[in-house]
Amino acid sequence: MTLSLYTHEHFMKEALKEAVKGKEEGEIPVGAVVVCQKRIIARACNQTEKLNDATAHAEMIALTSAFNYMGTKYLPDCTLYVTLEPCVMCAGAGFWAQLEKVVYGASDNRRGFDLIGPQILHPKTEIIKGVMARESKELIDDFFREIRKKNN
Repeated sequence: MTLSLYTHEHFMKEALKEAVKGKEEGEIPVGAVVVCQKRIIARACNQTEKLNDATAHAEMIALTSAFNYMGTKYLPDCTLYVTLEPCVMCAGAGFWAQLEKVVYGASDNRRGFDLIGPQILHPKTEIIKGVMARESKELIDDFFREIRKKNN
C-alpha cells in the first residue's frame, strides 16, 4: 500500500482551514486552495464582509492569486479545491481559467453551478464532488445556526 500526502482529502483539509479562518472573521466559511504540481500556489477564504464586495468569494480570490503567482491568465495544470460547490460566478471564472479540475466538498442546492449544469465549466475541466462534504457542510451549518441564535 502506498500512502500519499497529495490526496484530494489532504488539499481539502487545507481549504477547510481557510474556511475556518473566514468563519473566525465573520465570513461565510468557504475556503479554497489552488494546487499545481502537488503544491498549493494560492489559498483564500471568503472576504465579502471584510472587503464589502459581493464578488470576494474564496474561489475568486484564490484564482486571482494563482494567476498572479503563475504569471498567466490560464491555469490548465491546476486544481481548485473548494469547500462548497462554486456558484455560477465562480464556476464561470473557473471556465475562463481553464482549470484542469474542480474538487469541492458540500453541494450548494440553492446557488451552486450544478443547477445550470457542468457545461458552465471548461469542457476539459474534471469535476470531483463530495470530498469531505460532511465536514464542509457542518462548518457552514454551524455558522448559520450561530447567526440565527444571535438574531433571536
